[in-house]
Amino acid sequence: MAIIRVYADTSVFGGVFDEGFEAPSQAFFDQVRNGRFHLVTSALVQEEIKPAPKYVQEFFDRTLPVVEVVEVSEETLRLRDAYLEAGIVSSQWSEDALHVALATVSGCSLIVSWNFKHIVHFEKIPLYNAVNVLKGHSNVGIFSPLEVIQI
Repeated sequence: MAIIRVYADTSVFGGVFDEGFEAPSQAFFDQVRNGRFHLVTSALVQEEIKPAPKYVQEFFDRTLPVVEVVEVSEETLRLRDAYLEAGIVSSQWSEDALHVALATVSGCSLIVSWNFKHIVHFEKIPLYNAVNVLKGHSNVGIFSPLEVIQI
C-alpha cells in the first residue's frame, strides 16, 4: 500500500497542545512517524507558527525531519485566487484558501485541519474540489485528524 501524502495546516501542530484536540493530533503525528502518512506542510505554516507559543514552535521544529515543506508558488496563488473568486471564502480568509491550494498543487491526497469554519466544512469541501477540477487539479480529501487516524 502506498504511503498517503497528507498536508497538515497550522491548526494540527497546535492541536497537539489543545485539550479538545490533543489525543487525535498526537495520534496523527505518531502515525506520520510510523510511516502511515507522508507529511507535507508549507512555508505558510512555518510563518503562522512563528507567533505561536514556544512549545508549539518547538514541536514543529522537532517534526521537521519527517516533513516535506512546500513553497508558495505562482500556481498556488492562482488556485487560491480561484477559490476566492468562486466565493468559497472571502479575502479575509485567503490564507485558509492558500492552505488548500498548497495541498492540492503539491499532490496531496488529504488535508488535515481543525479549521471547521473555512477548510473542514461540508459546504466548502465540494466547492474547493469543483474549482480544483475546473483548474485541472485532482480532488483532495479534507478531514480532521480524528477522521484519518487508525484507532
